[in-house]
Amino acid sequence: MESTPIFTDDTVVFGLLMLTLGFIFYTESLKTGFWPKFYKIIPGLFMAYVLPAVLTTTGLIAPEWKSIGESGQTIEHSSNLYYVASRFLLPAALVLMTLSIDLKAVFNLGWKALAMFLTGTVGIIIGGPIALLLISIFKPELISVTGPDAVWRGLSTLAGSWIGGGANQTAMLEIYEYNKAEYAKMVFVDIFVANIWMAILLIGIGKSKIINKWLKADNSAIIALQEKVSKFSKSIKRNPSLSDIMIIVAIAFGTVSIAHLSANSIAPFFNGLVSGIESQKLRNTFTFLDSQFFWMISISTLIAIFLSFTKAKNYEGAGASKFGSVFIYILVATIGMKMDLRSIFDEPVLVLVGLVWMGIHAGLLILMAKLIKAPYFFLAVGSQANVGGAASAPIVASAFHPSLATVGVLLAVFGYAIGTIGAIACTMLMQLVSAS
Repeated sequence: MESTPIFTDDTVVFGLLMLTLGFIFYTESLKTGFWPKFYKIIPGLFMAYVLPAVLTTTGLIAPEWKSIGESGQTIEHSSNLYYVASRFLLPAALVLMTLSIDLKAVFNLGWKALAMFLTGTVGIIIGGPIALLLISIFKPELISVTGPDAVWRGLSTLAGSWIGGGANQTAMLEIYEYNKAEYAKMVFVDIFVANIWMAILLIGIGKSKIINKWLKADNSAIIALQEKVSKFSKSIKRNPSLSDIMIIVAIAFGTVSIAHLSANSIAPFFNGLVSGIESQKLRNTFTFLDSQFFWMISISTLIAIFLSFTKAKNYEGAGASKFGSVFIYILVATIGMKMDLRSIFDEPVLVLVGLVWMGIHAGLLILMAKLIKAPYFFLAVGSQANVGGAASAPIVASAFHPSLATVGVLLAVFGYAIGTIGAIACTMLMQLVSAS
């Protein structure tokens, strides 16, 4: 963002985001008039994502911007809202949504969840070189540039991000030595295309019954899990007291503090181990292990799974998952504010490559879902576990039912593990296309 937004104070921006969420939930609760018809087509979670994007596009708010200081120097500013939401509210939400999970029932979802995730991974691996080859027919300079500015080097960072996450993306930047001065373009394409795809998936959730019917999918295992959790929630439902609410908050953020404390120790330990590996490519393959975010999410989820076997799960009756859903909606709003819809015109060719790439990923997922009769839930979560990682896979999963958030996390963690390996395979293919 070059221009200074109207509102730069995070306190004010957070208030605006909460007002948009309040507007969405109020209109969604109306039973007559225009809004019930609107929300039959567009889900509320999608609106929680797109309205903050509109605020950013109109210049009211911004995730980052620049200003000129008194001495003429350029000063870079950024909002801390996404950082707080992703590092504090996201793990807290995962804890509260996982309290009532039936882990055995999650594993009973079967092999199709993993099959769809791996299909999504393959879609990213082959989608990159195919997209680059197709668009280069009209823009030959995409494959003619060599050296640090070579487009395939930059696109390698997208492959790392879309299969694994931020740590894998950084690893690819280091492995293939892309010109860091041009890296911002790739970051934009990453954010823009991934968020557009997430928006499409969220819209699809409102049509999941129709999609499942077209796919001829067996949705019984997912419905059984939802019903089992709902039945348990009803059996222990109670009007929450102040003590209940405080204990729920204590469980959530107490776990978050333990996860952060542990991650702050574990990540440097693995950083030492990984940095001691002689082979640079092998070293970068395991770079996700020194990511504090990876360990923070993993540890939060493991603690929450442990608590699901204790009496702590009874706090679901006091609305634990509802508090988790509040945190998820706040996270979605902060993700939405990172999106400036005007930016599509800044790098149209690279955006087009990204859109074609994501289209191949989506097409392969749809084809596989049709072949194995996998429900839309597996398609959406399998895709986001690749493209969005641990920050957005639980969002999409919980949009189906709060109890399903854990499925998104488990697949996303797997994505971190194979992210760099898959991205290297994708980059090798893009390099071959550029050399042809």
